[in-house]
Amino acid sequence: MEIHLNIIGYMLMLLAFIHIIFPKYFNWKEELKHLSLMNRQMMFVHTFFIALTVFLMGLALVLESDDLINTKLGRKIIFCFAIFWSIRLFMQLFVYSPKLWKGKRFETIVHIFFTGFWVYISAVTWMIWNQ
Repeated sequence: MEIHLNIIGYMLMLLAFIHIIFPKYFNWKEELKHLSLMNRQMMFVHTFFIALTVFLMGLALVLESDDLINTKLGRKIIFCFAIFWSIRLFMQLFVYSPKLWKGKRFETIVHIFFTGFWVYISAVTWMIWNQ
């Protein structure tokens, strides 16, 4: 299972770095200009902290996979990760509108990839917690 935590960890760190392109890719300069300064800055600050959290989760999975699997505290952390990523999977499937990706080739590929990734993370973390 350690290898799975390492794979997930590296992929989460990569995902964190992908957040850097969000403002340009999603055209935030134009899309957010009608928001108040507080709401606009919250988008940037929250995106930064989401990326930082995802990166640090990934780093922990890479550097401490043995402890996460084999210690009481590690297994509690894995349990929390399992809940977190399962909720993220739920959001992917039931909160995001299919209008965002259906009929759009790139968006559909991204949707399918991340659905699979959230399933993978959720399954691995639940399996480790249930050992």
